[in-house]
Amino acid sequence: MQNKVTKQNEKSWNQQTYEALLNRFGTPEEAATKLKANPVARLKSLMPFLPPLEGKNVANLMGSHGMKATAISLLGAKSTVIDFSYENERYAKELAEHCNVDLSYYVSDILKLGEQHDGRFDVVVMELGILHYFLDLQPLFNVVERLLMPGGTFVVQDFHPISTKLITSKGKKHKVDGNYFDPSIHQRGVAYEKHLENNTEENIVFQRKWTLGEIITAIANENLMIKQVVEEPNSKLHDRGIPKLFTVKATK
Repeated sequence: MQNKVTKQNEKSWNQQTYEALLNRFGTPEEAATKLKANPVARLKSLMPFLPPLEGKNVANLMGSHGMKATAISLLGAKSTVIDFSYENERYAKELAEHCNVDLSYYVSDILKLGEQHDGRFDVVVMELGILHYFLDLQPLFNVVERLLMPGGTFVVQDFHPISTKLITSKGKKHKVDGNYFDPSIHQRGVAYEKHLENNTEENIVFQRKWTLGEIITAIANENLMIKQVVEEPNSKLHDRGIPKLFTVKATK
């Protein structure tokens, strides 16, 4: 089942993605100018959880367009992105080139990574809208554990399940109409579709959303030591009482 879901998701993320990134961020050259001026700003919510990056080897799993990975490289680390979209790779490599940094980019299904990457990384980062692509978190976090060298740091930051599973929001109005414990697989439009002028019905993905307890338990089951679990409020004043993001920091 995971293979079927991944193939559909991979297909959607390889259609019109580069066009959507141009519409969202501008050309890679334009995006690079902004990124070079303030790379820390691109990492602002992650920075409190990351070790000093100078000289570190960092993997950004499902790192998409490479903004975070390139920012990490600008701060002195060696960055590697592993993602299944060739169009993401194109934008990321062009962005890194205009930032004058090296970026390694492997187009691959994360769950099919070979052993050549095992134990290579000081830091593994995953962020924003990635966990819901996996029907079982255990194989994913097993890959994370394999990639990390002893003493390495894992940081995962994603949208809080309260906001994604339980509450529907429209402006200042919020409605509790979801089921926090629903394990169903849902069909959604791909994340970049709002940046496309012409969308197609093929731009769909399948998602399985997780509870916070399921995520933390799956990380701990891979013998990764949980150091921090931080929940952050929405940045909008009228939504401050609703958790927007969560971050888990763990070490090997």
